[in-house]
This record gives sequence, C-alpha cells and structure tokens, in this order.
Amino acid sequence: MKALFTKAVAVMIVVFARAVTAVRAIWPESGPPQRQCIYFANHSSHGDFILIWSVLPPWMRVRTRPVAGADYWLKSKLNRFIGCDVFDAVLIERDREKRAQDPIEVMSGVLDTGASLILFPEGTRNETEARLLPFRSGLYNLAKARPGIDLVPVWIDNLNRVMPKGEIVPIPLICTVTFGEALTLQPEEARETFLLRATDALLALAPKHAGDGQ
Repeated sequence: MKALFTKAVAVMIVVFARAVTAVRAIWPESGPPQRQCIYFANHSSHGDFILIWSVLPPWMRVRTRPVAGADYWLKSKLNRFIGCDVFDAVLIERDREKRAQDPIEVMSGVLDTGASLILFPEGTRNETEARLLPFRSGLYNLAKARPGIDLVPVWIDNLNRVMPKGEIVPIPLICTVTFGEALTLQPEEARETFLLRATDALLALAPKHAGDGQ
C-alpha cells in the first residue's frame, strides 16, 4: 500500500513540476544516454533534481537517484518522505564531523547497484551572480573511483526564477533542462584539468541571455 502511495506522489510531483515550469528537455544529437551515467548539473534551487528527474524517460527515471544533503532532507517528516521514499535520494552528510561513511564510498556503492546519479558538483546552491561556483572535488573523486561511468553535463535554466529564495508560491515560467554529450575521466588526468573541462562542458550548455556579453 505504501509503495502505491509513494508512486502516486511521485507522479503528482512530476505533473506539478511540468505544469508550473512547462519544462522541456533538450538532448544532444546522440539522444538520451542509453546506459548508466552520472548527471552533473548547476545548482540554484532545492527543486533542481526534481526538474531533471521529471524530464527523464520513465525507464531512466526509475534507475536514477539524486545525491542530496542529509541535513535538508532529514529535517522534517515531509522532507524525509519526499527525499527518501519518493526519490530514493542518496543522502550525504555535509558536516565532516558527523559523517559515518566516506561520501565517495557511499556513491560508489550506489553506482555498483546499476543506478545512475544526479550530482551537483558546486556542493551547495549558487546564490551569487556568477553562473557557477567553483566545482568541489567530489565529481573528480567519484569519476576516479568508477572511471567507466559516463558523466553527463546538465544545465537547468530559469528554475531559480520560478521559485525565488523565500517565496512559497512558484512563479510560472518556462524552464529548460539541457543535456550535453557524455564525458569520461582520462587516464592520469589531473584533478584541476578534469574539473576545468567539466566546468567548461557545463557552461557550454548555458543559454546566452541578452547582456551576457557572449
């Protein structure tokens, strides 16, 4: 009974997200990934992974788990239900002193089950005017731990304007989720080189708005 209820809630969230944002997916010429991967995206809202998850084809959606902060998704019964039961999120303790496990080991273990992951390499929501915050080392360390997994850049556009910080009621706007071609960690590739390459791949997907000077 609980499984049916959870599935119904997941469907409702997908329908609501699509209705409010009119979200559409933009895929590369090669189309959606056909095998397990790590999606890495820009991060400006708690709803980011929901938007990515909602545009994935159903067969991909059921095999994809978001990586999220345990402090946020465990802070209330509702958050726990949505994060753990509905989305089966991989919860990471961001406070190093409270960690019982290495986050890379946790994520690697999930990948070993055949699941794909949604990861935000900035590590926290970007509330600055910059398009991206500097990437933390997690994406590199995970790619190094499981070098055979494809890394797919994903740019989410407009969601921070749909749900501005401090607002309760979303503002209807059209959002896009743009997927790029997959990357892989090259043999002996240095962390700084890889993170710069991953950053550039993600920024290349960002829409060129008026006033960008690009």
